Amino acid sequence: MTPSPTGIPAVDAVLVWGGAATVLGGAATMAWRSIAGARRLAGRLDEFIDDWSGTEPRPGVPARPGVMERLGGIEQRLASVEHELHPNSGASLRDAVNRVDVRTARLCEETE
Repeated sequence: MTPSPTGIPAVDAVLVWGGAATVLGGAATMAWRSIAGARRLAGRLDEFIDDWSGTEPRPGVPARPGVMERLGGIEQRLASVEHELHPNSGASLRDAVNRVDVRTARLCEETE
C-alpha cells in the first residue's frame, strides 16, 4: 500500500473518515430525536396549561372553562356521593351492596 502524504495508508484514511461520518450521523440523529421529543413534550405541556386555565373564545371556537371553574360546584357533587355511601330508603349504592351481600351469604349457606 502506498502511504498518503500524512503517512496513513489510503484504506485506513477511508476507514477513519467513514467512522467519523458514522459517528457524526449518529450524533445528528440523536440530537434530532431529542429535539423532536422536547417539542412534543412542550406541546403537551402547553395543552395541559390550556386545559387547566381554560381558553378564551375565538372565531369558530367556543370558550372552554378551566379546571377550577369546572370544579366550582364540587360541594354539591360530593354531597350526592356522600348520600350514596349511607343506607337510606333502599335507593342508595350502600343499600344495593347490602342486598347483594345478604343474597351471597344465603347462596353460600345453601351450597354447603
